[in-house]
Amino acid sequence: MRDQREFASVELLNEALVADVAATLAADLKQQGSAILVVSGGRTPLGFMQLLSRQTLAWSKVTVTLADERWVDADDADSNEKLVRDNLLVNAASAANFVGLKNAALTAAEGETVASELLGSLGKFSVVILGMGEDGHTASLFPGAANLARGLELNSGQACIAMTPLHAPHERMSLTLTRLLASRRIILHLCGEKKRRVLAAALAGDDVQALPVRAILRQEQTPVSIYFTPDLRN
Repeated sequence: MRDQREFASVELLNEALVADVAATLAADLKQQGSAILVVSGGRTPLGFMQLLSRQTLAWSKVTVTLADERWVDADDADSNEKLVRDNLLVNAASAANFVGLKNAALTAAEGETVASELLGSLGKFSVVILGMGEDGHTASLFPGAANLARGLELNSGQACIAMTPLHAPHERMSLTLTRLLASRRIILHLCGEKKRRVLAAALAGDDVQALPVRAILRQEQTPVSIYFTPDLRN
């Protein structure tokens, strides 16, 4: 249920990851006429997104959404939606459909129900691309956050959950573990030796509260692929 690939450079990783994701999307497009891609924010996936945006796919039948979002306006520099619109929903991929997590509610907690209903209606994801922080968080499932146990609950029936990290800015909206696992596959995209050490620690233990990424790595419901490079040039 879990495999790992290591690459000598960011460029080689991005090329392989784009080929893999494009093939996964193409397979769902062929089999069911649509596909759903879930991506994450941050610097790590920028090159991947830019390269994927140029792939020849039936993008008008692809829906793109986010693993998590900061509760800021969509044009804010910290918005994951802005990052996706600027780097992925361009070139050929400009024809894709986008479903954001930020809504009109003043707080993520107030927007949780609307976001959960929207994401819950999308159906099974084709592929989820996740990152991992040096604190072991993934999506916005942060260690120490008040709602973490709810976010990591299996079979919760809830797609999204409001999260407030202890040591990172902005209230967040995150997909729950339940919703992340409702995917044909998950890919964990990691760069740098610090991330290698966190990954090793995550694989060696079982306390998901301490390192929430363990909930993804240790489950047996959805296949997980790890794409890693020690190269930090993003």
